[in-house]
Amino acid sequence: MPNAIRMFTLAALAIVAAQPSFAQEGLLEIYQRALQNDPQIRRDEALYLATLELRAMARSAVFPNLRLGASTSASFSENPFGATTGAGQVFGIGSEFESDANSWNLNLSQTLFDWSQIKTLRQVDKQITRAEAAFEAARQNLLIRTAETYFSVLAAEETLASEIVSREAIARQLEQAQRRFEVGLIAITEVEQAQANYDLAVANTIQAERVLSITQEALRELIGEYITNLAGPTEELPLVRPDPASADDWVSLALRQNLTLISSRLDADIAEDTIAIQRGARYPTLSLSAGYSDSSTDSTVTLFFEDAITGDRFSRPNANPSARSGYNWSLNFSVPIFSGGINSARIQQAVYQRRAALEIVELAARQTERQTRDAYLGVISEISRVQALRQAVGSSQTALRATEAGFEVGTQTTVDVLVQQEVLRRAQTNYALSRYDYLMNGLRLKEAAGSLAVQDIEQIDAWFE
Repeated sequence: MPNAIRMFTLAALAIVAAQPSFAQEGLLEIYQRALQNDPQIRRDEALYLATLELRAMARSAVFPNLRLGASTSASFSENPFGATTGAGQVFGIGSEFESDANSWNLNLSQTLFDWSQIKTLRQVDKQITRAEAAFEAARQNLLIRTAETYFSVLAAEETLASEIVSREAIARQLEQAQRRFEVGLIAITEVEQAQANYDLAVANTIQAERVLSITQEALRELIGEYITNLAGPTEELPLVRPDPASADDWVSLALRQNLTLISSRLDADIAEDTIAIQRGARYPTLSLSAGYSDSSTDSTVTLFFEDAITGDRFSRPNANPSARSGYNWSLNFSVPIFSGGINSARIQQAVYQRRAALEIVELAARQTERQTRDAYLGVISEISRVQALRQAVGSSQTALRATEAGFEVGTQTTVDVLVQQEVLRRAQTNYALSRYDYLMNGLRLKEAAGSLAVQDIEQIDAWFE
């Protein structure tokens, strides 16, 4: 599709978007927006950062655990019916008890040997490595999703442009047919056929506008805003063959570097460690605990007396302070004897889970090989298809001009012109789509091989204008 037609059509397409943007955006700029605004990649980043905390959590189980505690308390009580003391005229009438207590303690616990904790700490390193691979795969997937959405918008724009050009050409053909009918040069049948084709072209244009709106909404969902003016590929889009130029070499590379396959292999290793962790529940454990404590208590008992003759009252307080401090330590050894069979069940469960993980590895390897071969063959075939469709567009344009010339001199009918216009429209649309298919297959090939990077987007962006 000539760039002049595409740029002319973009002006008309602005009414389709709810919030049009007039600043042209390239593929790299759209990817950068997606990297900042796509909820899916931000979710994946949060999950990755959450997984990194597993290392600190696992280390906490083998590090010392130190706890400091302190308390203070006070109590007061009185007894109005104290026992009589002494003899004669003095007798007791009551008593009071008052106490203040303060204490603090420091306790240390340290695991000396626990096989499950040791294996868990080693397993965490693999879990973090897997999280890194999964996050990198998510970023590569964002590159693919961005390119797919971007190319979908461009393809919808070019399809709409082709439909508009086709509709206008058919409208002109309908107008000519009506004039020729009025002067008696053609039958009414040709006018009706031209009218039917024009009505169909109008319906196709409406459908193309709807598809464009859908793809623009998909782009807005990805980056969080409307962008309608996107850079498109140049007419001389480079058609680069894959390097290395062998499907087997790409498959070999993918089986080593594909991130999904790497993640599944790490899952199998993690499942293997889980078996060892569950078996560790049968092993003895050894731990050390120690503590120091200090406490003090100030208590006072006050007795109240009354002189029976004079009625005078007096009290006799009796203070009793006390303090105590000390330390303790213990070496704790524990051997599990019987736990109702739960350890055996957990071990067997872990064995089955590892078996499932190994099958997932095999499945991922086969899928990786299939996807790599499909993408490689897609690149090779699309190169030939783009070249063939480019030639088809030129041939269709030549054929249309010849048919229109024949129509002018009466050797071709209106139907012949309409048919050739439809052939040209399909050729132009398929040519535009084939170029985007070629680019997407190249990106999918590198994703399957685990080598897709931002530099690949930058290279494509350099081919756009």
